[in-house]
Amino acid sequence: MSSTRGPREADECDVVVVGGGAAGLSLAHRLTATGDIAVTVVEPPDGPLRPPERTWCYWDRDADDLAEAVSASWSRLRVHGTDGRAITVETAPLRYHMVRSTHFERLVHTRLARAPGARVVRATADAVHDVHGGAEVHCSAADGPRLVLRARHVFDSRPLPALPPARTLLLQHFRGWFVRTAAARFDPAVADLMDFRVPQPRHGLAFGYVLPLAPDRALIEYTEFSRTALSTAAYEAALGHYGRDVLRLGAFTVEAAEQGVIPMTDARFPRRAGPAVFRIGTAGGATRPATGYTFAAVQRQSRAIAAALRDGHAVVPAPYGRRALAMDAVLLRALDTGRIDGPGFFTGLFRRTPPQRLLRFLDGESTPWEEWRIGLRTPVGPMLRTAVELPFLPRRTRPAPGTGPRHGESPR
Repeated sequence: MSSTRGPREADECDVVVVGGGAAGLSLAHRLTATGDIAVTVVEPPDGPLRPPERTWCYWDRDADDLAEAVSASWSRLRVHGTDGRAITVETAPLRYHMVRSTHFERLVHTRLARAPGARVVRATADAVHDVHGGAEVHCSAADGPRLVLRARHVFDSRPLPALPPARTLLLQHFRGWFVRTAAARFDPAVADLMDFRVPQPRHGLAFGYVLPLAPDRALIEYTEFSRTALSTAAYEAALGHYGRDVLRLGAFTVEAAEQGVIPMTDARFPRRAGPAVFRIGTAGGATRPATGYTFAAVQRQSRAIAAALRDGHAVVPAPYGRRALAMDAVLLRALDTGRIDGPGFFTGLFRRTPPQRLLRFLDGESTPWEEWRIGLRTPVGPMLRTAVELPFLPRRTRPAPGTGPRHGESPR
């Protein structure tokens, strides 16, 4: 359902959601499921402001009510060390789900079209600000008409123009190919989460990533954690090496590609931009700093916001607890300074930690006791040194990455 209108008095509803990515559509979906909340979603019209198709991944016991949007899922994950040795773990009862943004959008748009009081407006949000009794969103459609949306609450998922001040900023940047091979080369039952058999950069770390969709089809990606992104040509060269020389795929064709950048930072993301304006998704801190995963946190946050509004409260809960963010800050600084070996660190975690405990930790849902036991299996000396120096480091403002994340608003 879409709507464009000319200049007029403010159009009123209960909630306006700005942005039609993972965070915006997830929240709209949860809000309409609660019943009596009138929701308007503002999505960019077709053109340069509308992001290309992306892939989002997350862990869960089942796909919940998003099963129709799940393209594939796995209960076995594999990590390859730099020495070539593979570690395969069983994640049951959790599964690793893959969602394509077009499938997710189609599912949520269909449900919004059936929900009384819900609609999607294809327009560019030019300004969002508080007014007496709520907030207004000033929009313009592609052909020029203006629209003012007024609501009791506005939830804004648009990327920030600049990241909040931080002590550490790394980028998780990547390019992926959807490939089809001439022969069966993939095991659809196992996903390769991190494959460190690729050349490692001088700063940071690099790994391959394989999500098999069929014996002859998969998404393969080359990913780096470092301070700066690469050129498209450099990603293509790295992917070519990974597909030909590491995975030994033989003859294959590239059917589609995706590329993105995810900020990995210890910045503090404010979840409120005004009395009636809230930030959600990556803009509100839903991207896990040390991993780049966002989709699961977005689902938790969306359910919590919907429940709060149903009970008459307007809150956006913190996507992650203070302990998780503190540990992430230490890990990011240790990786950035080179005090720990990235491939060795992550390979060691999978080799020495029970998989369900590790996945809870990576998703920000582990207990203090689990975190303590995991911490004892990390390089204690370098991590302690980093933890001691962090409080004395200044926070600096840096520009936001130029490309949206793949699995947060596009983040994993």
